[in-house]
Amino acid sequence: MTSPAFYPIGTPGQPWGGADVAVWRSRQAVRRSYAAEVASLIETLRARFDVSDYGRLDYPSGSYPLFAIKSRDWRDELPIALVTGGVHGYETSGVHGALQFVERHAAHYAGRINLLVAPCVSPWGYERIHRWNPDALDPNRSFRADSPAQESAALMRLVAPWRERVRMHIDLHETTDSDESEFRPALAARDGKPYEPGTIPDGFYLCADSANPQPAFQQAVIAAVAKVTHIAPADPDGTIIGSPVVAHGVIEYDCRKLGLCAGITDAPYRTTTEVYPDSPRATPAQCNAAQAVAVCAAIDYALAHGAG
Repeated sequence: MTSPAFYPIGTPGQPWGGADVAVWRSRQAVRRSYAAEVASLIETLRARFDVSDYGRLDYPSGSYPLFAIKSRDWRDELPIALVTGGVHGYETSGVHGALQFVERHAAHYAGRINLLVAPCVSPWGYERIHRWNPDALDPNRSFRADSPAQESAALMRLVAPWRERVRMHIDLHETTDSDESEFRPALAARDGKPYEPGTIPDGFYLCADSANPQPAFQQAVIAAVAKVTHIAPADPDGTIIGSPVVAHGVIEYDCRKLGLCAGITDAPYRTTTEVYPDSPRATPAQCNAAQAVAVCAAIDYALAHGAG
């Protein structure tokens, strides 16, 4: 059943034009600081890691440097682990979980695997606590050739030299109550489609790549995170966010077909995390820790099981 949920921008049944996007963009206010909350933390890591700008987003509302954190002892013969966060800028633990992993756990992997971490792919969205970029584009549906999203294109350029050498890629995300209250209604309005209400899963889950699901890898991550926070149960119809649950806490997407970040490399082990920060059973600290633990478990599995 669909609902003609009201959204205050655009004409129902018609995709947005440029004027609608401009109205939407004018309503997006800065609510937190990328420089103070993210870039400043990255600066503190320069003493122990190689930190570089891999691009810059230039928008009329501001300019944002994009940071990558690399192992200082990078060795070409070692495999590569790629960690991405903040592809959806509003998903806070994706950003801060990635930084927590670097701060507290990355040193454990020195000399064993090369680490490449892009902790905040979408700083404009981070500041405005939004899923989209200022062009009303979802970066996590835009990882494809000639991407219209600056955020996606910049990350793909960063990763391109190592795409075939990445052994593990974990992309850190959240599913929030605002997905239903704001972002899915906005998406329906933007595309001129009826809004179809959904449910928000209470707990952590993973999205595997249906092209190479690696179920044992996914379950190793789930088992580690279950020690930190609860795993989302399936809805009564056996789905999570409308996708069939294929194993405890795991659904699957075709990452490359959908233009998802998890599909940008040929890594044999790849996954997308989803935590639920609005749960009464989880704190922000738990969400950050769950993301960091997921990264560790994913790397540990990739190291123990070679090239898959």
